Amino acid sequence: MNVTKITNISNNPVLFPFHFCQEEDIQGRSGDYKGGHFMTISKWMTAGTVLKMMAMQYPDKPAAGDKFRKMTFKEWNERSCRLANALAKMGVKKGDRFAILAYNCVEWMEIYAAAAKGGQITVPIMFRLAPPEMEYVMNHSECKALFVAKDFVQTVNSFRNKLPTIPPENFVYWGDDKAPEGYQHYESIIAKASPAEPDVIVDADDAWNLMYTSGTTGKPKGVIRTHEGNLGQYLLSDLNTGVRPDDCVMLVMPMCHINSIFYSFAYTYASARVFVYNMVSFDPLDLLKTIEKEKITFTSLVPTHYIMMLSLPDEVKKKIDVSSIRQLLISSAPARKDTKLAIMEYFKNSELWEAYGSTEAGLVTLLRPEEQFKKLGSIGREIWGTDRIKILDENGKEVPDGQVGELYSRTASIFKEYWKDPEKTKSVFQGEWFSAGDMAYRDPDGYYVLMDRKANMIISGGENIFPSEVENLLGSHPAVKYVAVIGVPHEKWGEAVKAVVTLHQGKAATEKELIEHCKGKIAGYKIPKSVDFIKDEEMPMTPQGKILHRILREKYGKWSDIK
Repeated sequence: MNVTKITNISNNPVLFPFHFCQEEDIQGRSGDYKGGHFMTISKWMTAGTVLKMMAMQYPDKPAAGDKFRKMTFKEWNERSCRLANALAKMGVKKGDRFAILAYNCVEWMEIYAAAAKGGQITVPIMFRLAPPEMEYVMNHSECKALFVAKDFVQTVNSFRNKLPTIPPENFVYWGDDKAPEGYQHYESIIAKASPAEPDVIVDADDAWNLMYTSGTTGKPKGVIRTHEGNLGQYLLSDLNTGVRPDDCVMLVMPMCHINSIFYSFAYTYASARVFVYNMVSFDPLDLLKTIEKEKITFTSLVPTHYIMMLSLPDEVKKKIDVSSIRQLLISSAPARKDTKLAIMEYFKNSELWEAYGSTEAGLVTLLRPEEQFKKLGSIGREIWGTDRIKILDENGKEVPDGQVGELYSRTASIFKEYWKDPEKTKSVFQGEWFSAGDMAYRDPDGYYVLMDRKANMIISGGENIFPSEVENLLGSHPAVKYVAVIGVPHEKWGEAVKAVVTLHQGKAATEKELIEHCKGKIAGYKIPKSVDFIKDEEMPMTPQGKILHRILREKYGKWSDIK
């Protein structure tokens, strides 16, 4: 009998789908190792595999772009393969973390796809963070490389010598000019790398993104999201909103933000086009013109964006054709009735959706187009494809409909764990159900109403701000005795940050002085826009000395008070 060496075909994934490996290749893997081949835990394809298939099936179809550059599926796939191989050559292997710091551009889509192919873990850096915050995230995540756009080189250089886990040669620059000293150029490393698909097993259970969110104790916490968790978000989005192959999503929220990650590859899975809106500061007129030019069919925006667009003069708005839009999403914060009506009046061809979710849980509920005014003020019901939400009391028991409790959800897009924080991970789960700390109740029709969002969290312009972080900083001022930070209603931003302060006897401080005290230490959007000074006895506290933020919010007004 003739025996053909199986190694002759093992490198052809079409002819032979198994990956042959050495014993050391499977150390620490939880999949099955049988008969010399490795079988993945999950049968779901990662975004890297999906992109490869789209490049095979629709090589010349427009796939991703921004205002300055467009790519077909074939071009996008090849550049992502090159980048994944370049990362491996830099010593950034599967499971290693690397950071990205940039404004919105199509390169983000290449980088995310590259990590999906090579098994590396992206650490997107919010560009609004102050340098000490950026430094903390990169060190806490033990990044082995940093991709930085031209706009942020000076910022990075201010703390570059404080990043011990990043080798000097692993700082990568992208821009339209020569790389500065000490940086490799993004286009150069891509050009030099192999265009072949990386020979790496990436399981859907593997980590893909390490997202840092504001922490309740002042330090950001790292949320580990897997390929499978993100895939759950993509497929549930496709199922619930009905993504089509001829759609084009416009990603307006920062690409380092979970919102843009959630609505990116969802469209790639359906062979639809992704457009990254290049933004430094939001320009409502330019955004509308971009919708017209690119024939955008869907975008996700926060109420602030809608308010700014709708505030443009009618004679300006009438000149712009926005008829391509068939779906709009309101996310991150509730919208008022008059805002919703104005959106529906201007975008006449569009359905209007509202979403509730979190970085950890993904999309949890939807208020669908037909429910916008039927259940005004609710966050909708469970999205299709998820389990029943549980509303639990302080003892972990389910409460009756109409009674307020803590909201726990179980979705296909739930995160894996908090980076380096098993105790925090354990604290937010009840079995397989996760809680972001939001208080809510379920009405008799099955709709959910939020009563308090993540305890005292403030949402300003779509950004989450935990008061404790700002309070700790203000409390370090020698004149400050007690401080409470709350969100107050704001027509443009939804909520604005306000500090309520009492001073030590004999000490003095001004509003301007306290605001200046915060600058350069925390992100600008976290800095109080106003400071009120009150007497000690006016600060509402429990008998144990805990400040009652709820009482202060009621005193200074709530968003719901603005009609």
